[in-house]
Amino acid sequence: MDEEADPDNLNVNSVLAQEFSELLQVLSSQSPAILLKLCQIMPSDARRNINMDPSSCSAAAVTEHIKVMLEYFRVANHADCCNFLQSMCILCEGIPMRLESRLMSVAGYANNVSENSSPCGTDGKSSSAPSEQQLIKRPRIDHWEQYIAAVMRLLQRRWERLSERLVREVQPENVWVRLRTANRGRDRPDQTPGSADKGGRTPELDGDYGYMDSRVTLETFLQGCAGKVTVLVGQAGSGKTLLMSCLGQQWAHGLGPIPSSYLFVLQEFRQLNVLSHPLSLSELLFRHYLPLEGSNDEKRAIVDYLLSNPEQSCWVLDGYEEFHSKLTRQEVQRELLDPEQPLPVADLISGLLNRHLLPGCTVVVTCRARDVMDFEGILDKVGQLQGWDCHEIKEYVDNFFQIKGHSANKAVGVQAADLLLSSRHLLAMSSLPALCNICCICLEHLLGQMPSTQAQIPSTLTQVYLTILGAFLSRDPNTRGGNDEPKTTPQRFYIRTRVVCELSQLAWKGLEDSKILFMEKDISQDVLEFSIRTGLLAQVELRREDGIIVNSYRFIHLTIQEFLAALRIMTSTDVSDMQLKKRFSLRTRWTTKSDQRTVFTDSLHLYVCGLASPHCTPDLVQLARTSGGTGGQSWVQKRQTLVLKLLKNFCHSNTLTGPKILDLCHCVQESQDNQLAKQVVGTRPTLELRNITLLRNDIDALAFVVNSVGDNGIGLDFGACSMELECLDVLPSCQFIHYLSFRSRKYGDKFAEKLSSILPKFTTLKKLEFCGASLTTTGAASLASALQNCPNITEINLSDNNLKDQGIKHIADIFTKQPRLVLVRLGQNNSSLEAVDYLIGKMSSCLNIQHLNFNSCAEFDTIMVLILRYNLFSSLLNQTWSKPKMQKLAKSLARCTALSTVGTIVWHCWSEWKFCLCIRLCVWCVCVCVCVCDLLRCLYFLLPQFMLAATYVVPFFVSDIILTSSTFLSISLSSNCLGNTGLKKLLDILPCLSNIQEINASNNGIGTEGVVMLAGALCSHNNLTQIHIRYSLDDKQQLKMFRINNSSLMPSDTTQICGRLIQCRSHFELDLSHSSLPDEAIENLVKVLPKMASLQRLKLTHCSLNGENLERLLEILQQGPQLSDLDLSSNQLEDEGVKRFLDSLHKLNITSYVNLSNNGLSQQGLLDVASTLCTCNNVSGVELYDSLCLSPVSIEERWIRSEEAVSLVCRCLDLSSNIHTIRLICKAKWKKQILSVLVIHSFSHNSLGVEGAEFLCSVLPSLPNLTCLSIVSKEACVTVVEKLSEALLQAAGIQCLNLSGHVISDTAAQIMTQMWPRLKSLNLSHCEWSAAAGLELVTALQVCVSLEGLCLDSLQLNAESSVCLGQALRNINSIRSLKLNKLVTAMGPSEANGVLDLLAAMEGLIRMEEIELESWRMADRGIEQLTRLLPLWTELRKISLSKNLISDQSGDKLLEALKSCSHLEELHLSSNGLGDLTAARMALVLPSLTHITVLDISENRIGYEGSVSLSKAITCMKNLTKIYLTSIGTSELCAVAASLAHCPLIQDVGLGWNNCGDNVAVELARVMPLCQKLNRIDLESNTVSVFGAEALVRALQSCPALQLIRLWRNKVSPSEAQRLSLRDRRLNFSFT
Repeated sequence: MDEEADPDNLNVNSVLAQEFSELLQVLSSQSPAILLKLCQIMPSDARRNINMDPSSCSAAAVTEHIKVMLEYFRVANHADCCNFLQSMCILCEGIPMRLESRLMSVAGYANNVSENSSPCGTDGKSSSAPSEQQLIKRPRIDHWEQYIAAVMRLLQRRWERLSERLVREVQPENVWVRLRTANRGRDRPDQTPGSADKGGRTPELDGDYGYMDSRVTLETFLQGCAGKVTVLVGQAGSGKTLLMSCLGQQWAHGLGPIPSSYLFVLQEFRQLNVLSHPLSLSELLFRHYLPLEGSNDEKRAIVDYLLSNPEQSCWVLDGYEEFHSKLTRQEVQRELLDPEQPLPVADLISGLLNRHLLPGCTVVVTCRARDVMDFEGILDKVGQLQGWDCHEIKEYVDNFFQIKGHSANKAVGVQAADLLLSSRHLLAMSSLPALCNICCICLEHLLGQMPSTQAQIPSTLTQVYLTILGAFLSRDPNTRGGNDEPKTTPQRFYIRTRVVCELSQLAWKGLEDSKILFMEKDISQDVLEFSIRTGLLAQVELRREDGIIVNSYRFIHLTIQEFLAALRIMTSTDVSDMQLKKRFSLRTRWTTKSDQRTVFTDSLHLYVCGLASPHCTPDLVQLARTSGGTGGQSWVQKRQTLVLKLLKNFCHSNTLTGPKILDLCHCVQESQDNQLAKQVVGTRPTLELRNITLLRNDIDALAFVVNSVGDNGIGLDFGACSMELECLDVLPSCQFIHYLSFRSRKYGDKFAEKLSSILPKFTTLKKLEFCGASLTTTGAASLASALQNCPNITEINLSDNNLKDQGIKHIADIFTKQPRLVLVRLGQNNSSLEAVDYLIGKMSSCLNIQHLNFNSCAEFDTIMVLILRYNLFSSLLNQTWSKPKMQKLAKSLARCTALSTVGTIVWHCWSEWKFCLCIRLCVWCVCVCVCVCDLLRCLYFLLPQFMLAATYVVPFFVSDIILTSSTFLSISLSSNCLGNTGLKKLLDILPCLSNIQEINASNNGIGTEGVVMLAGALCSHNNLTQIHIRYSLDDKQQLKMFRINNSSLMPSDTTQICGRLIQCRSHFELDLSHSSLPDEAIENLVKVLPKMASLQRLKLTHCSLNGENLERLLEILQQGPQLSDLDLSSNQLEDEGVKRFLDSLHKLNITSYVNLSNNGLSQQGLLDVASTLCTCNNVSGVELYDSLCLSPVSIEERWIRSEEAVSLVCRCLDLSSNIHTIRLICKAKWKKQILSVLVIHSFSHNSLGVEGAEFLCSVLPSLPNLTCLSIVSKEACVTVVEKLSEALLQAAGIQCLNLSGHVISDTAAQIMTQMWPRLKSLNLSHCEWSAAAGLELVTALQVCVSLEGLCLDSLQLNAESSVCLGQALRNINSIRSLKLNKLVTAMGPSEANGVLDLLAAMEGLIRMEEIELESWRMADRGIEQLTRLLPLWTELRKISLSKNLISDQSGDKLLEALKSCSHLEELHLSSNGLGDLTAARMALVLPSLTHITVLDISENRIGYEGSVSLSKAITCMKNLTKIYLTSIGTSELCAVAASLAHCPLIQDVGLGWNNCGDNVAVELARVMPLCQKLNRIDLESNTVSVFGAEALVRALQSCPALQLIRLWRNKVSPSEAQRLSLRDRRLNFSFT
């Protein structure tokens, strides 16, 4: 503490001189008016050259003038100097309290100034500051200091009370803290005070810590915390409360990091829980912290000073995990809170943390690790208390037993320390001070009962706690007998068991109510007194709201309460099986914002598993009988069986994450059930652990489970897990390990050195991975040395480290010493070609090595060498070859006698080919070509067959390279500049390639001449199966395929190409779709068709064929060839052309299929078609399937409405009995519907009319097999449904009914509801009815006990109907599909409770597969209700919750609840308020939902971080087909676009209205060729320019399935849009 000056002993001028620099800093921040007033205290002649006006001089000049003023008063007489300092204290703002207090002390009051003081002003008047201000400010400081003194006394008394029974002195300088990342909001300013406010303490540590393995002492950590929000994280029992009290005690003695001039406010959140009413800052201080007996004026003076000097206060908030409320997030720019305004205590605390109350004050918060997320964005410093190490534990044990005061106890202390350090459970517990004390009490009990040689620590944590419980029960001095008295009498046993029963009941009740503090009324008096005497309960003082202090009680540690609660579960019938199941779940160590806050340690399930062990059965039976219930041995065993069954279910789960698998291992270890251990590893060949901190006891738990696997072996994969080196000492206890993997930059040379010391102990180890780490040459040497002693090692992966050449050599040196080694990966290790040569040299004498991967050289060469057991495969990637390098490589490779394949390629090797030679050279010249040929020749005899892929090859070198070997299976020369000349050279040598199967020459500038040459090759070479010119739509066709799509073929081109195809003797398909064919070209094609005897399929879609072209085509088709399929869809045949074709159909040699859809058919044309078809024996309708004929004709027109459809049906039925199906495409929705007269009738989205209704009524009775009827209408005609209702009753077979869009009268409702009980599916969406009819229809749903599908979209339901719907849903348990979109909008905002009631009614619908609740506006309350239902819907396939006001926090909870819906296929969450939090949860949840095909989160508020999280989720969604991200709130979608490369089935991508630029378009262009099923991309309303569009055009060349890229409203001019559209018509810039 800074010493205050005595005014009688200190010279005022000396004080000014000492504080000169700080006074200068204070004055420099004052306004010109204040500086002018201070300057006027000086005589006029002294201030003549001083100018304090910043408008007329620079800031530097003002500072110099202030120095002159201070220098004047430094040497002025005593009175003048005092007057100046007094005036300064009164006028200036922001003076640190320490400084102000010292100045006022030495200067005194203004009226005490010496009478000898000289006049300072020119007029001779005293310029002392006004006495009114002096009289206000000085008393305010006095009251402030008096209150601080009272707080000091309070905290000293508190410390004396807490430290009475301390075994070890608390020393913050010996308490270690590990620094953690402080996630501080970007917009929140740093309000750290200047150096003057730090009291001259040690300066703070600089920088943003990020992730650090370094640790500092608590004293160092708290240095520089002034003005900041600091969070200290620690586990339960780590000593947070004690340390904060110690911090207060140090402050009270002028020590520690908090200056003694500050106000130190120590508040416990457990105390704040008592405050249920709003209160002001003043009430918090003077009523609930330290009551002040003074007047209101005194309190006001203190608060005023606090508000004026907030930086002079320190608020320590202890135990946030116990806070019942949750802190509110407040906007950074929000106005300051009114300190006099009563607020809920949570808002007051939030105001302190968010700097809206007392900005600049110091705040220190203690909490658990999982609670840190609540402070995200407001933290400045975060540190985590570290547990005690073995030395500290041993020191504490020694102190514990030395307190007893005699030598015997000292000897016991040594024995206890040895026993504790030998027990993994006691050692793990003792890392926490509170539990270390409990362990000492347990050891004292054990060693007091038997010699140390006989004392044994139980093998499980649960049994340890049983022992601890026994130790505490035996501590009661009132029941402890003498030496000759038996240790246990029946009476004492009864007392102890009754205590345990009552305490276990109390613990369980507390667990259920999230309560850890109990009042006297909660416990019987004798049990309370017993528990306090034995130490099981501790007393805690609480100040009630009325200010009265009362006693409350808590268990000595939370784990004791949880253990006693577990005893209650296992011994009392009061706890049902359902309550047990509710509490029994595995815990994850990954924390998120949506995790439910709890004060407990989540250990309950562990103790329950431990108590399920047979070793605990006798104790449980005794307690069960004593509890007075009906429980006995059979009941206890039944409860134990239930626990083991629940564990078994977890063992078989395939969705557990790494942390939950580890928790499962702990549970199984506690149960000591070896069969369960085998089931854990039975379906998991490798246990994967990611991003968690591992302790010694975690490795012990893994060992228990792993060791059950036996000789089958198992793998352990540690990814980014933090673990101390001592954990590796325990790792060898895991036997039968065949695979070990360590992946993280956290693992460096020290870790590798420690690992090397234990590797030889893994006698079954076959595969070791140490990749993506920080390994250097030193670490590689250690591992190489250890691997020599691993005789069974077969695979080593050290890729992505920093081994460099020397490290690579260390590994290569063990090749000859490991005869079983077959695979080594050394890629990305910053090495050079020298290392490659060294490796090849080692490989030449190691025939056993099968595979060696080596890439990413430091010389910008990327090299991969793969050696197969009998076939060496070597791939050299991204080389910039020179002749010397190529020659050196050839010589080195020639030494490898097992070599079978060599390749150099920029991409991966083609998986469908066993052997590959791929060459990509940036510059080809004669010398390089010669080198390549030399390389191939030297390898020729070693290469039986292989594939060649070369890029950037010029025509001159093609034949030279290929002729070096005749064994190529496939040649890929895509993306070169061969042209027709190069292609001719290639085809000239084709006869020499006896094994050739495929040639890929795309993107080579080949013209018609080249196409003709390729067509000839297809005909003449039997082994050639496919020639792709631009597109390859179906690689699985058995026919040969020749396709030219999106091309402009001139007449001469057609003649040449078809002329060559005539020579083909194998069946083939000719596809000229989307090509521009002039009339003359079509004529030439038609002429040559009869000569194509092998032609099977002809496809001429989108070729602008008209009636004239058709006439000539029909003449030829009647002559031949015999086709199986003919597709003439999407042309211009119109009515006459289609009718002419159908009239000739019986004469054509077409055996299978004809498609004439989209040819401009009119209504009359369609009816003529129907007449024609019904007289044709070899067809069965308009897409009419005949059971006797396999040849359908497909005609689809978008204008067809129901009148025409009905007429068509009538005519077809009258004329032919063979018709089975009519397929229509309807204009309204452009949605394909099927009308099957024998099975399904569908008249969708049409105007049926009275005539149509009468027709259906006449037909329905004659259709006994009709099961489904769909009549969807948009007309407001009541008569239609009234006519149909009677007919529907007679159609007894109908089980599925769709009457969407109709008007249903009261009469129709009464009739139709009679058929409700037999329905399995009902759709009444968009229907209109009266209130009575609606009530009739909805009420009748209660009898639909077999209903599986119900759709009531867009219906008007009043309150009564809504209640009836809820009752119906409760009665129908068979529903699988429920669609209630826009249902709630009719209820209005006042019916919000109706939403909750309807959701509650769905609780019994456990078979739910599809649910749509769009536009319910259910908000957070509704989502909370829904999340309770989702775990019940395990078969859910689709859920749609668009437009539901779902907040980001609720979205997070919703995603978490969806984890149980493992069959989910479609997720629709558009038009909500989802953000980055929900996206982060998606990254965790969606990868486990492996069946997701559709994801729609359009129109939400996801930012950049959310898009990155979303991309991580998409990467794992292998079945995704459609994703819609329209207007999601960020333009940074490159990561999302890149992630689509991992979705092989993706078809539809929506990225519109996101303001995405060219970077997104370029990324899409990169991934498009990898998504072969992609058919649509929507980029509407973005900022893509010509550059991005060009990239998309280029990518389209490799995307045959892609049909449309929509680029409306982008930065592409109309002229550029037209140019790009001509290059590829699939780019759509139009608005039509």
